Amino acid sequence: MNIPEELKYTEEHEWVKIEGNIATIGITDFAQGELGDIVYLEIDSLDSEIGLNEVFGTVEAVKTVSDLFMPVGGKVIEINSTLEDNPELVNEDPYGEGWIIKIDISDLSEVDSLLSPEDYKNLIAS
Repeated sequence: MNIPEELKYTEEHEWVKIEGNIATIGITDFAQGELGDIVYLEIDSLDSEIGLNEVFGTVEAVKTVSDLFMPVGGKVIEINSTLEDNPELVNEDPYGEGWIIKIDISDLSEVDSLLSPEDYKNLIAS
């Protein structure tokens, strides 16, 4: 199970990479493994202001459809357009080419509520 130490995590199995005011968001290696082969992502939230824990899109896998939740509130400034034609990148490289959105964080204090890598390991082990 790949859980990079430089990232933050959520109980809904999203990962967050913080660079200044910008957060890159995707789903974890654990989540993509549980979902199975990802066949489609629906993200219609570009330029939208989305609050903490609100749905910003859905991921469709062979097994199920799952909502994607905002780990921190902010404005969606970029969507990974490569995933339109290659949704399997989320399975193949969840922490790299399989990132989903980038946001401009509206309240940096919300970052404090994210899980550390250690906390996330404990969550999925339980």
